[in-house]
Amino acid sequence: MQDIADIIGLFAIEGELQKIKANKEGHINSTFISTFIHEGKQYKYTHQKLNDSVFTRPEEVMDNIQKVTSHIQTKLIHLADRDKRCLQLVKTKQDAWYAYDEAGSLWRTYRFIDEVNTYPFLDDQHLAYRFGEAVGTFQHHLCDFPADKLHTTIAKFHHMGSRYNQLRQAIENDKAKRLQSVQAELQFFLENEERGMTLTTALEEGRVPLRVTHNDTKISNILFDRTTGEGVCVIDLDTVMSGTILFDTGDMLRTGSITAGEDEQDLSKVGCDENLFIQMVKGYRSVADNFLTDTERQLIAESGRATTQIMGVRFLTDYLNGDVYYHIERPSHNLDRARTQIALMQDMDRKWESITGSLS
Repeated sequence: MQDIADIIGLFAIEGELQKIKANKEGHINSTFISTFIHEGKQYKYTHQKLNDSVFTRPEEVMDNIQKVTSHIQTKLIHLADRDKRCLQLVKTKQDAWYAYDEAGSLWRTYRFIDEVNTYPFLDDQHLAYRFGEAVGTFQHHLCDFPADKLHTTIAKFHHMGSRYNQLRQAIENDKAKRLQSVQAELQFFLENEERGMTLTTALEEGRVPLRVTHNDTKISNILFDRTTGEGVCVIDLDTVMSGTILFDTGDMLRTGSITAGEDEQDLSKVGCDENLFIQMVKGYRSVADNFLTDTERQLIAESGRATTQIMGVRFLTDYLNGDVYYHIERPSHNLDRARTQIALMQDMDRKWESITGSLS
């Protein structure tokens, strides 16, 4: 592979390069952190090589990111800490937003955001409120951005009908000869298909507006100010596209309310923490209520269940296909993931009246 220092040298960064460190936290892109010294001060940058097997249209991904971050930055101009509230791309020496290495892979550079915390999971009601607040703020900044100006970099990413079509194809093909072992799981998803279409149908019928959608609003994609605890920046913008923002509230609620790991094998540990669920919605609505439509507002809680269903269907589909999409560490890994999503949905249903009553 081409030397990382040479790749970093393609970008218009002032000062002298001091060190480079690989960041192993991400699972999709290759990431490195560099440190520069300029006029006696230290500056850090994040450099990433896009995974072109996942993002097959990397230039469109970058165009979406540049448009969205530029739009958010116009909303922050009056804030003293604006540099930590939005990702900032660094241009190349050729005045572009990205560069290609000798192997043809696309690289980008961001200014590093310091003095922030990240969390791998949610276990605190105050943090849940802040999490919801951060997602709401991200959407508020972009509620006036024309979503149809963004590229669709991954077609039908959260389209429930498309995901069920893929599941039915996997059932028909039964490539891994696993069909007979998942009858209970299939029965659950097929019985819940109609309700699961709620968000997709609302968008296709025009009952909710087309907006900018992040599509991966898990808590580890939020940077929290180390001093104030505020969720100041939403990161990992590779899946930013147009859609319904209910995909984002849904993923927030799915990942934030589950009481165990996404691949927990002991299903007795898996449930929905209704207090965290409620606090996320309250934090979200404290910012978002001023731009939400009535229908969007009414579907927030439902979005958590629907997005959980989307992921469960995807995990089960991959299991039937022989684990070709998601990385696995054991033969049953994708089936375990599908089962946790089912368990989470079932516990949501048991607590549904309590959750929706608290949010009304």
